[in-house]
Amino acid sequence: MKKILIAYASTTGNTELMAQSIKKGVEEAGNQADLVNLSENTPSIEGYDVIALGSPAMGCEVLEESYMEPFFSSIEGSISGKNIALFGSYDWGEGEWLTSWEDRVKAGGANLVADSLKINLTPDAAGEGECAEFGKKISA
Repeated sequence: MKKILIAYASTTGNTELMAQSIKKGVEEAGNQADLVNLSENTPSIEGYDVIALGSPAMGCEVLEESYMEPFFSSIEGSISGKNIALFGSYDWGEGEWLTSWEDRVKAGGANLVADSLKINLTPDAAGEGECAEFGKKISA
């Protein structure tokens, strides 16, 4: 059984819905998922097989600035060799914040274990299904 950390920041609840559906997929695949809202707790990234990070796009296509950006900046120097997956929601643009984030993960020496998942606004039933499949994929 793999141990997966799903740490996220959510401002409107969209990324939180994604995280909950990803957790469901991880658990359906028979793995353990620890779900952490960064506004409530700051987790350690040690001891996890995969670290899934979720953030909405903010402002000019940047990470959520109150919780995710500080958290990611704090772990960025220690992600080399870690298995990471990224996800999040956006409202405008094409999701450039996720591409920039992927570049930072790669520059830190981490392995992206799946194509990043982005959903426009609130995930509908199909979007929640995509999130559950993403959870299965990252925990395979």
